Amino acid sequence: MNETLTSVRPDTAAPFRPRDTLAWRSPKGRLSFLMRPRTLVVCLALVAVTFVTLVVSVSVGDYEIPLPVVPGALIGQGERLDVFFVQGVRLPRALTAIGVGAALGIAGAVFQSLSRNALGSPDIIGFTSGAATGAVFAILVVGASRVVVSLGAIAGGLVTAAVVYLLAMRNGVQGYRLVLVGIGVSAMLASVRDYMMTRADLTDALGAQIWMIGSLNNRGWGEAAAVWIGVALLAPVLLALGRRMRFMELGEDTARGLGVPTRSTQVIALAVASALTGAAIAVAGPIGFVALAAPQLARRLTRTGGTTLVGSALMGATLLVVADLVALRALAPTQLPVGVVTAVIGGGYLIWLLYTEWRGGRA
Repeated sequence: MNETLTSVRPDTAAPFRPRDTLAWRSPKGRLSFLMRPRTLVVCLALVAVTFVTLVVSVSVGDYEIPLPVVPGALIGQGERLDVFFVQGVRLPRALTAIGVGAALGIAGAVFQSLSRNALGSPDIIGFTSGAATGAVFAILVVGASRVVVSLGAIAGGLVTAAVVYLLAMRNGVQGYRLVLVGIGVSAMLASVRDYMMTRADLTDALGAQIWMIGSLNNRGWGEAAAVWIGVALLAPVLLALGRRMRFMELGEDTARGLGVPTRSTQVIALAVASALTGAAIAVAGPIGFVALAAPQLARRLTRTGGTTLVGSALMGATLLVVADLVALRALAPTQLPVGVVTAVIGGGYLIWLLYTEWRGGRA
C-alpha cells in the first residue's frame, strides 16, 4: 500500500487541543489562542507579584512614602516631594526594570527554543557579549551620547548573531554547536573589550566598567520609554513566530515536513531576539542570567514543554523588578548594581541547571 506524506502549513493546520485547555477565537476567526488553566494562573500570579513589587519599590527608600499615599502621588496629587520621588525617580526605574526583564525573558525563550538547549540563552551563546562590546566601543572610542550607545549595543548584538549563526550553520543549526560557537565568540569579544578598556582614560574606563555590570541606577523616563518601545515593536514579531518555533522544537526535518520554512524562521527569530537583547542591554547594561533562568522557570511553573514567550516575559519582568528592589535595599543606603544581584542568584541557578542536565544524561 502506497502512503503519501502531505505537507501541512502550520499556520492553517488544526491545532491539537488537549482537554485541559481554554480556547478563544475572535468573531471573524482571525485571532485565536489556546491556554491551559495552570498557565493562566501562573501568569496572573506573576503579574500580581510584579505589581506588588512595583508598589513597594516606589514606596521604600531613604525618603519613605506611606503606601496609602502612593496612588495619589502616581496621579500627581499630594506632597511635592512625594510626587517627585514617585513620578520622577522610582516609577520610571521600576518600569524600566519590568521592560528590560520582559525583553530578556522573551529573547531567552527564543534562543532556547531554536537551539533546543536549556543553556541556549543570550548570556551563554554570546549575543549579550556582542551587544556589550558594541556599547563599550561607543562609550570609549566614539565618546557617544546615550542614543548612540544604544544603537551601538543593538548593532553589536545583531552582528554577533549573524557571525554565530553563520559559523554554527551546517545542515541546519544544532543546539550544542550553537552554544559552543557562541561561547568561543563571547570569549573573543571579551578580549576585545578588555583591550579597549586598557587603552581608555581612567574615568571613561571606570564608567564603562560600571555600565558592564548592569545597573538601573538613575534610569528615567527616557530609558523606560526606549525599552518599552522596543518590546512593543519586536515582541509581536516573535509572538507571531511562536507557532512555527513550537513545530521546530520537534526537529528541523519534522518541521519542514509540516511546511515550516525553517531557515527563514531561524534567521528572523534570531535577528529580532538579538535586537530585543540589544535594546535591553542598551538601557540597563548586560544584566546576566535573567534570559537564562526566566524561560526555564516559566516552563517548570506552567509544566509545559514548549515555547512559553508570554510566561517567559512575565517571569523575566518579575525576576528583574524583585532583584532591583533587593539591590536598592539590601545594603541601604548604598545602592547595588542590579547585575550583582542577578549574578549571585543566576550563578547558583546555573550550577543547579547543569547538575540536573548532567543527572538527566543531557550534558
